Amino acid sequence: MWACLLLTLAACAPHFIEPQPAAVRPMIEGDHFVSFDGTRLPLRSWSVPEQRNRAVIIAVHGFNDYSNFISDAALWFSAQHISVYAYDQRGFGNAPGRGLWPGKAAFSGDLQALIQAIRTRCPDKPLFLLGESMGAAVILQSVASGAADVDGVILAAPAVRGWDAMPWWQRWGLKAAAMVMPSTTFTGRSLGIVASDNREMLIALGRDPLVIKATRVDTIYGLVELMQSGFEAVDQLQAPALILYGEKDQVIPKEPVLATFRPLTAAHSDQRLYLYKNGYHMLLRDLQAKVLWQDIVSWIGDTQALLPSEQQGLSRQ
Repeated sequence: MWACLLLTLAACAPHFIEPQPAAVRPMIEGDHFVSFDGTRLPLRSWSVPEQRNRAVIIAVHGFNDYSNFISDAALWFSAQHISVYAYDQRGFGNAPGRGLWPGKAAFSGDLQALIQAIRTRCPDKPLFLLGESMGAAVILQSVASGAADVDGVILAAPAVRGWDAMPWWQRWGLKAAAMVMPSTTFTGRSLGIVASDNREMLIALGRDPLVIKATRVDTIYGLVELMQSGFEAVDQLQAPALILYGEKDQVIPKEPVLATFRPLTAAHSDQRLYLYKNGYHMLLRDLQAKVLWQDIVSWIGDTQALLPSEQQGLSRQ
């Protein structure tokens, strides 16, 4: 009987699509980049001519989203002479394995591969990582590993709500569901969460076929694992960091964000946390998004200077 039970649970276990180990030289090929194991991932770029290019940003999207998340900001950044590259992470957008979780190592490996490819293309330009929500967790675990060669990181609404921040009944409920019904999907509509005050943008996301609307339980499990890794990696963050959080965020509670980053920013003058009183979870696409864009460009130019939003009373440390 126990053998049958174990076989049944094994058949229902979380289904992750792990990459195959391979020694492939990462490179950019048009609208894709070739990652560490030969996987081709969709890539968008807003490049600035070499002689005017001040810096480069690699943008990493959030959960169920894809590289389109940075489009409006990237156009504005490029007008400020900053190049932007954004890619669809495995399992999202037009990347392979849509809807399936590839595992933490794959996310980190892909980001490090693109960093390598960008460093080859723009060897003399300052390179920054910008991650939204889950993308921030990917950046945290990648930078903490020591393999990411960057000049600074920008974390918008960082997803640091891992297992430790969940009540016990949520932890065990999710773990049990991932074992018993891993392929069951949920939409989250009943939660009534407002992700942004930009209603037009939210409607467009709802109509966008590349935005995932129904999520597998084992993918949610994988997300929490990643967020836990991001949380655990914070203490190892050595690069200059700008952490951005909206005080109206209904997705990532304020308490774990403050508890995670306040000690870090208190100990390092080049790592700073800003709270935006009118900001929601999708800070970079809210109605006041340009305030964030201006802050990011200002910080890239001088990581020690007071941000424009703080001068205007729109944010606080």
